[in-house]
Amino acid sequence: MISYAPMASGLLTGAMTRERAAALPADDFRSRNPEFREPRLSKNLELVERLRQVGARHGHTPGQVAVAWTLRHPAVTAAIVGARNAKQSEGVMRAGELKLSPEEIAEIEGAAAAAATR
Repeated sequence: MISYAPMASGLLTGAMTRERAAALPADDFRSRNPEFREPRLSKNLELVERLRQVGARHGHTPGQVAVAWTLRHPAVTAAIVGARNAKQSEGVMRAGELKLSPEEIAEIEGAAAAAATR
């Protein structure tokens, strides 16, 4: 299986804020996506903070942790991620270096489940 958008169209990168989400232009599909609007946005940003905490233990970004979490699943053979420049691309590639512990996987899955509750 190939995972599409494991960083949730930029939501899980760590760069998205309430202010940035509110300022998305009308022609950006994310401006109409419920995941980028309240009340879902707050839950998703809480998940990002958990990803940030896990990443800080390893020197990785929230987006890299999201990709590593996706790749850790045995059914996933690849993840399609986007990058707007070479620096972002290099950062995403580092996600393959990150090996999450079973405890960290459980931590992320708990946070993801909490974010998914409506």
